[in-house]
Amino acid sequence: MKFGNSKYWVFQFAGWGLFALINVFFAYSFQRLDDAQSRYAIFTRLGIFVCIGIILTHLMRFVIIRLNTLQKTIEKQVFQFFLITVIFSILSSAFYMEACNRLNLLNEQEKNFSGQPLLLIISGAFYFFINLLIWNLIYFIYHYITKSRRQQLDTLRLEALVKELELKTIKSHINPHFIFNSLNSIRALVVENPERAREAITELSNILRSSMQADKSETVTLEKELNIVKDYLALEYMRFEDRLKIEYIIDDDTLDQQVPPMMLQTLVENAIKHGISRQINGGIVRVQADFKNNFLELIVQNTGQLNGKENKDGFGLSSTTDRLNLLYGNKAKFEIKQIDSSLVEAKLLLPANLN
Repeated sequence: MKFGNSKYWVFQFAGWGLFALINVFFAYSFQRLDDAQSRYAIFTRLGIFVCIGIILTHLMRFVIIRLNTLQKTIEKQVFQFFLITVIFSILSSAFYMEACNRLNLLNEQEKNFSGQPLLLIISGAFYFFINLLIWNLIYFIYHYITKSRRQQLDTLRLEALVKELELKTIKSHINPHFIFNSLNSIRALVVENPERAREAITELSNILRSSMQADKSETVTLEKELNIVKDYLALEYMRFEDRLKIEYIIDDDTLDQQVPPMMLQTLVENAIKHGISRQINGGIVRVQADFKNNFLELIVQNTGQLNGKENKDGFGLSSTTDRLNLLYGNKAKFEIKQIDSSLVEAKLLLPANLN
C-alpha cells in the first residue's frame, strides 16, 4: 500500500518540521545559546538530523513496501517493523556521525569515541531508533485505519449487492400457472367475446410488464400497484366467473403512498390460489387500504381456511416477509390469520409518508 504522493510528502515534511520546531524550542529554553558558535553547532546538527531523517525514512518506507510488510500477519509485521527500525537507526546514526565529524560538530562525549567508530554509531543509534519507531508506528496506524475503513466499505457494498440480488430474485417471481390459466381463458374468449379478449390481453401484458420492471425501483405508488391488482383479479374473474366476488375498500388518501412493487399482488394471488380456488362455491376477495397510526395498513381478505404450512410458508408469503425485512427492517409488519370460520386475512403495516 502506498500513500498518495502528495499526501505522503505533506505528512513527511510536516512531521519532521514539527520535530525541528520542538527541538528549537527546547534549545532556546534549556541550552545556553549565548555565542554564534553554539547556535551554529546546534542548528547545523539539527538540520543534518532532519535531512537524514527525511531521506532514510523515505528509503525505509520503500523497503516496507517492497517486502509487502503491511499485508503479512500481525506477528510478522511487528517483527519486520522492529528489525527495519533497528537497521535504519544504525544507518542513520552512521551517516549522522560521519557528517558531524567531517564538519567538526561532535560534542565532547562523542569525541571520546572518535577513535572507535562502532561505539560512536551505537551511541547515536538509540536516539534515531526512538524517532524512527515513532515514525513507523504512525505509518502502521495510518494504514491500519485506512485498511479497516476500506474493508468496512467493501462489506457495506457487498451487503448492498446481496440485498439487491435478493430483491431481484424475489421480485422476479411470476406464477406460471396464472399465466397459463389466463392464456387459456383468453383463448376461449377470442371467438365468444373478442372485445373482452383484447382487454384481457392488455391486462396480462400490464402485469407482465410490471413484473419485469419491478427490479428497477424498490417502491411504487399504491395507485399503480392497485391497477396491477385490478388487472390480475379481472383476469381471474374470467376463470371463476360468478364464483369470485371482488371488493375494494380504499381510502383515496392512501393512493400516493409508496409500497413495494408486486407485493400486494402477491397477497391477492395467494388469496386466489389457497382460498378461492379450493372453495366449491368460490368466495370473496376483499382489498383494503387505510392509515393506522403512522402506518399504511393494507389488508387482503379471502374466503377459505388457514389450515396448513402451505398457506403460511408458500413462496408468496415467505417472499413478502423477506422483502419487508430487506426494505424496512423491523419498521414493517406482516401477519396472516384466520379471523372467522370462513375468512382469512393477510395484513401489511408499512411506514407511512404523511408529509
